[in-house]
Amino acid sequence: MSEANEQRCPPQPLIKPVDRNQYVLRPCHVERLIPENHPARDIWEMVGRLDLSHFYEDIKSNTERGGRSATDPRLLISLWIYAYSRGVGAAREVEQLCDYDPAFQWLTGMEGVNYHTLSDFRGGWEESEEVFSQILAVLLAEGLITLEQVMQDGTKIGASASGNTFHREKSLQQHLDEARRQVAALADPEVVAAQSLRSQKAQKRAQRERVERLERAGQQLEKLREQKKTQEEKQAARVSFTDPEARIMKQSNRGFAPSYNAQICTDAQHKLILDAHLTQAGNDFEQLQPALERLQARFDRKPKQMVVDDGYVSRDNIESTATQNIDLLGGMPDNAAKAHAEGTRFPAQLFVYDPQQNQFVCPAGKVLAYEGKQNKDGLTYYKYKAQQQDCQSCPQKVQCCPKNEKHGRSVVRSEETSAMIKFRQKMATEEAKAQYRKRSEVAEFPHAWIKSKLGLWQFHVRGLLKSQAELLWTCCTYNMLQWIRIRKKRAEPTPLPST
Repeated sequence: MSEANEQRCPPQPLIKPVDRNQYVLRPCHVERLIPENHPARDIWEMVGRLDLSHFYEDIKSNTERGGRSATDPRLLISLWIYAYSRGVGAAREVEQLCDYDPAFQWLTGMEGVNYHTLSDFRGGWEESEEVFSQILAVLLAEGLITLEQVMQDGTKIGASASGNTFHREKSLQQHLDEARRQVAALADPEVVAAQSLRSQKAQKRAQRERVERLERAGQQLEKLREQKKTQEEKQAARVSFTDPEARIMKQSNRGFAPSYNAQICTDAQHKLILDAHLTQAGNDFEQLQPALERLQARFDRKPKQMVVDDGYVSRDNIESTATQNIDLLGGMPDNAAKAHAEGTRFPAQLFVYDPQQNQFVCPAGKVLAYEGKQNKDGLTYYKYKAQQQDCQSCPQKVQCCPKNEKHGRSVVRSEETSAMIKFRQKMATEEAKAQYRKRSEVAEFPHAWIKSKLGLWQFHVRGLLKSQAELLWTCCTYNMLQWIRIRKKRAEPTPLPST
């Protein structure tokens, strides 16, 4: 019977089971955790070339007074840059990665880093500005930055706030009163006795920060109201009680969301970011001059040529760059060329100007004589007017003067300044058009990297200064990755010519 069973059931192979529910103590050579060409090594090397004496001066513990050893600023900088290069922007996630990811373990030497330490260091605007400037200094010393051609463009980055958190004054005051009541309730002896010391401190800190945010929201609301013109707009003004400095901005998909406007200047030679600044303004045309001033302060010189889109082109910017001997290239929106809507009067383009007689001729052949001139906004406006009897008896009066104007039809001619004339003539040349076509390739490339590769579609922090710091950290990461790419490309052997 047993022999029959053996024939029916052949012997099973012995397989060693995989046991993952166990702890293993094994030796590890930290230096061999990552290969020699790993980006973490390049980041550590570059950060080691920076002058970090300012960071070490702020450390209170030393060999004389003693105290707890502080985390090396070089390590914190390297951790954040490498984390952003992996698309990681949360301090808690970086702390977790230091426990099991080989590259993070190599950077830390198998030591853990607390997320509070990481978060506090990342939120300092001065620290991020210092690191960004010093990395630029290294890139400039290596000849990777020229400032021959700089391109500026803005992009909207989502704020760490929901649209539902935007409220008017009455609702904000209600939230503030409730937050203050909760802070007072935490001081109740019965509540204190029922909680642990750690829980008490955490709740008090959270409620205190909430009160501070709501108070800042009230200040931002007053600031926003000052920018509004009508009383209705002032009453309708709203701010967020989680991120009071964020503003509702129009997005590329024509929607609206709480955002900040990131202004980025890029050197055209190697597409390196030269300047990054966060603003609450939804438009771009007022951001060109401040960017030029920041470039001047950072590099002690201004770019020879600035390339921007039509959102930056205004008469003030054209006049100002011409005065500073900066060659400005950009698309000029021609508002005067807009077609007239159905039911409105004839546009000025249908009236023919006669420079010899200094007069206009209307579509019906009547003359509009010169009346006077006015200087406004850097332009000279010349006014021409038809006689009343000519317009009253004109068969095209309904189309030319639909509002039954009492006086004759008038037309205004503006005279451009020499800087505007030169700008229009320059942008009509093929050379300027060819240079302008490079704008999207250079100026929008960092935007795509920062959002798609580095994951900064939305800020991980709140407030203008902290968001500005995070923007600079991502720009440091972008420049670092570009530096690694350029260095490796230069190290590649030149191929021999084919025989």
